[in-house]
Amino acid sequence: MRSAAEASERTLHGLAPLPAERVGLGGAHGRVLAESPRAVLTLPPWANSAMDGYAVRAADVAGATPGHPVALPVVETVAAGAFPSRPVAPGTATRIMTGAPLPEGADTVVRVEDTDGGLHEVLVHDGRDAGRNVRQAGEDVRAGEVVLEAGATVLGTQVGLLAAAGVAGVSAHRRPRVAILSTGDELVALDRLDEARAGKRIISSNGYALAALVREAGGVPVELGIVPDAIDWLRAKLHEAASCDLVVTTAGVSVGAFDLTRAAVEAVGGTIDFWKVRMRPGAQLGFGSVRGTPWLGLPGNPVSAIVTFELFVRPMIRRMLGQRDLFPRAIDCVAGEPLRSAGGAMHLFRARLDSAASPPRATLAGAQGSHLLQALARADALLLVTAEMTEVPAGTALRAIPLGERMTFAGEFPF
Repeated sequence: MRSAAEASERTLHGLAPLPAERVGLGGAHGRVLAESPRAVLTLPPWANSAMDGYAVRAADVAGATPGHPVALPVVETVAAGAFPSRPVAPGTATRIMTGAPLPEGADTVVRVEDTDGGLHEVLVHDGRDAGRNVRQAGEDVRAGEVVLEAGATVLGTQVGLLAAAGVAGVSAHRRPRVAILSTGDELVALDRLDEARAGKRIISSNGYALAALVREAGGVPVELGIVPDAIDWLRAKLHEAASCDLVVTTAGVSVGAFDLTRAAVEAVGGTIDFWKVRMRPGAQLGFGSVRGTPWLGLPGNPVSAIVTFELFVRPMIRRMLGQRDLFPRAIDCVAGEPLRSAGGAMHLFRARLDSAASPPRATLAGAQGSHLLQALARADALLLVTAEMTEVPAGTALRAIPLGERMTFAGEFPF
């Protein structure tokens, strides 16, 4: 039986980022760059005004004060989107709007608040150094310059930069297609809710949850539905699933008479690397390959399935996407209440973090059974109790992985 860290190392061994594909800018948000895009355009493309005001030569208004203003004839008005038709000769001014190109000869802009606002002649009340209120050409980006580094995830703010720099598309790693397969005679989808109401079946919540988590991680879920506890059915579905980049099954990885996943994997020529991990919840975790495609067999209990997704499946998806930091980042915290563990394996409690405390204080989010989803849904962290710990007094220093929007990523396995 492997430790969680050893199991993680095995799942990632030999796994590489997927090949790159060309993605239009409209679809680039959230994608991981395979190459560093370069600016096509210079930003700003020309020197322009940062204020509504008057483009002048700084030497002409040196020493201007409210008591001794400098009078200058206004030779033209230039709005944003227009271009000046004449230069600013010595002793003249051009009325200019924010974003309009700076006329030839001008080297500064006096904001309108520091003038009388004249249309034909302007009285300047405040002298300015050269370059004041002027955005210089290329001060943001120059054509040919790298605007984002390979390996970066494209954020919404960066889409704006790429568009402004004339980058119509990017080279991004292909998003992994993740086959999701739930096994068990007892399972039905939500379209058979009446059977669940009657107590004859249970809803396959794992399928829905894992599809959402795959999307959240940046992958593309391929939902292959529910397979009954029949090896021929399971073998056929695994054969279909192997066309994806990663195969994830739930249930069927224990040692019961109807836990058939291992036999089905081997029946389609698959390999088994490991079958159990020293952790709770999530001990019943299998890993190997199906026709050359990586396969992870998650436990059937919903909490166990989601916890093992976060520790093992999400990092695999991130590796395929070309992400640098693969693992959920753990933070320091303290136990906010006494905890008890059976020992012998690392235990991940579903917890809530009081981040107002320093260090954050962790308390249980509810009952901790691996079949109980409410506590996990309420939790915002997974709290680690190591294999050596059985009694954990309140105030004990521990580590935790924040969940959901609070999750960040690091380059090392968290525990």
